[in-house]
Amino acid sequence: MVKSDQSTKTISLDRYGIKNANVRYQLSPKQLQAIAVEKGQGKETANGTLAVNTGEFTGRSPKDRFIVKDDITKDRVWWGDINIPFDSDKFKKLYNKVVNYLSEKEVFVRDSYACADDNYKLKIRVINEYPWSNMFAYNMFLRPTEEELESFNPEWTIVNAPGFMANAEVDGTRQHNFAILDFTRKIALIGGTGYTGEIKKGIFSALNFILPVFKNTLPMHCSANVGKEEDTAIFFGLSGTGKTTLSTDPDRSLIGDDEHGWTSENSVFNFEGGCYAKVINLSEEEEPEIFGAIKPGAILENVVFKADGNVDFADTSITQNTRVSYPIYHIDNIKKPSIGHNPKNIFFLTADAFGVLPPISKLTPSQAAYHFISGYTAKVAGTEAGVKEPQPSFSACFGAPFMPLHPTKYAEMLSQKMKDANVNVWLVNTGWSGGPYGVGSRMKLKYTRAMITAVLNGDLGLYNYDDYHIHSVFGVAQPRECPGVPSGLLSPRQTWNDDEAYYKMAFKLSNAFRENFKQFEDYASEEIRRGGPQRYGY
Repeated sequence: MVKSDQSTKTISLDRYGIKNANVRYQLSPKQLQAIAVEKGQGKETANGTLAVNTGEFTGRSPKDRFIVKDDITKDRVWWGDINIPFDSDKFKKLYNKVVNYLSEKEVFVRDSYACADDNYKLKIRVINEYPWSNMFAYNMFLRPTEEELESFNPEWTIVNAPGFMANAEVDGTRQHNFAILDFTRKIALIGGTGYTGEIKKGIFSALNFILPVFKNTLPMHCSANVGKEEDTAIFFGLSGTGKTTLSTDPDRSLIGDDEHGWTSENSVFNFEGGCYAKVINLSEEEEPEIFGAIKPGAILENVVFKADGNVDFADTSITQNTRVSYPIYHIDNIKKPSIGHNPKNIFFLTADAFGVLPPISKLTPSQAAYHFISGYTAKVAGTEAGVKEPQPSFSACFGAPFMPLHPTKYAEMLSQKMKDANVNVWLVNTGWSGGPYGVGSRMKLKYTRAMITAVLNGDLGLYNYDDYHIHSVFGVAQPRECPGVPSGLLSPRQTWNDDEAYYKMAFKLSNAFRENFKQFEDYASEEIRRGGPQRYGY
């Protein structure tokens, strides 16, 4: 039994098989930061923010993510390259190895919870080998009060041991790192990687199974905010499309930046208690709210320092996936609690490096379901070895690596909720205009913000059908005018000044959509199939 440094509660880790550990329970971020710096695991920036290097892994490792195949999951999970089955007996043996490894060590334990709506609250105990990993858990999960801690009984446990290396041949993993979910034992087991994103995404993946299967609630990889009239907006998008940036709006209250649930009671709630934002090329001028959140209590990951102790946000020599985690209260304008009403507008964000999608377009319900299942963005030259020109990248439901069920399950739930709530759905291209990557230019953030503001103010939704042009390849409705945006920019074909080149590229992308969707055709309804590009060419 060990008394908490921060709480009057005492805990024992014997039930987890961790013996004789020096348990540091519920330490404050300030204490955890001091320990990390003292141990040489991190250093402080000029303004006192902790900066750490996550080591070998600077991002998630999707091929090393597993789900234990048991009576709960065997007939429900969409097994394959994304959801890779793991044997229950091998999990038990690997778990025992990990807890033996943590025994007699200093470990950092935190009780927290996910889901801001009390009706869906998931109580979590996080056991970390490193102090800064535990500080990350403080930032990203919801924080119980002292009174709540007294009677806290965790439902799920995260065991996080970055220094433990698996033996793939013996333990059943692919290599030495792993992230495994066991729904029977209610454990997320993470080892061999210091990348903190595995901690939050483990619980997100668990909720993506629990909520639709047992709670009739749609989990979403999205950000959300709310206006002064209590109008909720949701932003779906893959990494690098602007999900965090566009939802962090000084004129609207932030609900959350990454993970939410949409309930049958017509509410949207944040899963988390913090934000995990990319900081590549971050500037105070373009993203003042995120820039201002980087202060003591935040954790910077894999950034490079300038000589004066400040961060060089343009330096990607360690990784392009430089990150910051911070508690949501580092943002001034937030919704308390992190819950909103049914959304009025949903935005699908894509960084189209082919430069053929409109900067904004309105989707029909069938198009919305199709694009949701597709989850399109693009890779650009230089982001990965061998990428010489734009390549389409599809991630079902804008978050395939975290979706245990078949994508059509989430798409059908979203489609029904959109119809019931009479939601407007918009496809927003934050990528290229006037040509593909290397020829055209990236859409200016001020124009994207102006388009989203026009939608939220009702300036686009009030237009008549004649005020839209139907895209001849993708069939989406693109507005002819938008306040604050040059009208010529709204038509991607016009920005190219070469119709033949434009249509060749547009059909190239539309064919990629069709090819990707073949894997879903047998599961998707006729209505959803009609939402894709209808014309063939070249």
